[in-house]
Amino acid sequence: MAKSRGGEAAGGVALVSANGMAAPPDAASEAAEMDAKLRRDSDLRSSVGGGSSSDGGERRVDKFGFLVPEGDAPAREALLEEVPLDKLRQRESKWLDMLNNWDKWMAKKHKKIRLRCQKGIPPSLRGRAWQYLSGAKVKLDQNPGKFDELDVAPGDPKWLDVIERDLHRQFPFHEMFAFRGGHGQQDLFRVLKAYTLYRPEEGYCQAQAPVAAVLLMNMPAEQAFWCLVQICEKYLPGYYSEKLEAIQLDGEILFSLLHRVSPVAYKHLSKQKIDPILYMTEWFMCAFSRTLPWSSVLRVWDMFFCEGVKIIFRVGLVLLKHTLGSSEELKSCQGQYETVERLRALNPKIMQETFLVREIIELPVTERHIEREHLIQLKKWKETHGELQCKSPPRFHGAKAISDSEPYPRKALEPSPSIILPPDSALPPKGRKNKLPKGDKKQDQGKGHLANGPIPEENGTQSLLEPEPPSLQQSKESLSSQESEDTYL
Repeated sequence: MAKSRGGEAAGGVALVSANGMAAPPDAASEAAEMDAKLRRDSDLRSSVGGGSSSDGGERRVDKFGFLVPEGDAPAREALLEEVPLDKLRQRESKWLDMLNNWDKWMAKKHKKIRLRCQKGIPPSLRGRAWQYLSGAKVKLDQNPGKFDELDVAPGDPKWLDVIERDLHRQFPFHEMFAFRGGHGQQDLFRVLKAYTLYRPEEGYCQAQAPVAAVLLMNMPAEQAFWCLVQICEKYLPGYYSEKLEAIQLDGEILFSLLHRVSPVAYKHLSKQKIDPILYMTEWFMCAFSRTLPWSSVLRVWDMFFCEGVKIIFRVGLVLLKHTLGSSEELKSCQGQYETVERLRALNPKIMQETFLVREIIELPVTERHIEREHLIQLKKWKETHGELQCKSPPRFHGAKAISDSEPYPRKALEPSPSIILPPDSALPPKGRKNKLPKGDKKQDQGKGHLANGPIPEENGTQSLLEPEPPSLQQSKESLSSQESEDTYL
């Protein structure tokens, strides 16, 4: 969706498709302004991104790896919400147990996985967890050596030049991407080039660059490539294809859902005749990586990888509701220009991590709502535009749907052993189970019955682990899904 499909790059989102089809002029002017801003950021970056500060000291970065201007570190650190160390260690232990037994957890306790994703994945395990949630780990195991094969291939020149021009625009204040030709930019080029070879019919879309950059901040290039593949094919199919049909359809879905969530905001946007593509394109295509504070971005992505695109819809609805959802807030948004500017400069309070995550979790918008509305909007699209020209693969609503869609039998996800014994070494004999006294047998049998009964949750409540129907929560046709029970509420 930007000029990255053949024309000059423009900001964080592409606005010209591979066949030269231009997006609406308002969207083009918006992207041009974004491009100018990114150029200014890049110029400023060169003045602060050096190896040392003006007094000869080492440059400072925050805990996420972003360069911190001199004197700004204390204020920035004060805004970050720190998880107590003992709680963080407990979460790491629980996540390690899940990751080391992933297939069992996904088959029987995926609701517990969802709850832990909502609390936030520990930073030390975030990259690995994203790979397991998205199915990228399975994809990598099924395609050994594929990324290396794509990496050494020459690539299509028409995409290579555009990708090269976009590299310095991706998070120029992050230590990985602050320097031209640095390892971060090199890996970003490798991942994006590999995708154009893996899906030559799609090529490259500029909005893929920030998505790939976020992945590279959390994992190596090969793993980031397969996560990008899963995002493009399973989570957001059609978003990065030509003609932008998928993002336009989801814009109409978002606007329709807004009528349920915030009638005041819906009425105002309708009155001002503001097309959803003007404010939601970058939000959705970049998964809010260019919009929210970084701590909020990571929490949103944790939930997005687990629960799917409904998280992206919920974030958009929360931002619209708290920006345009009351008469008081609309006093300064009387016209179309003022409204669009307000949506470009969102109130930091509504993007703050704790507030935003709580609002996302509590918002009663489910997969069923999204897919029901999708069928309605798809019908309207066919009446006004005809059939969709880009047939996208089915959309999967989160980790459980992706896991259930994998063909069986498949190799179980297991961690690599930390100790490898020589081939001729003998393993110690397994100990025999001690026989229990008769009295203890009954007690042990009683415990066995509990295995199929209530299981204590972390918050003290109990839940029944019942076998769930293998609903795939996916589309029957391009960009639409079967209506499925939401596992959230």
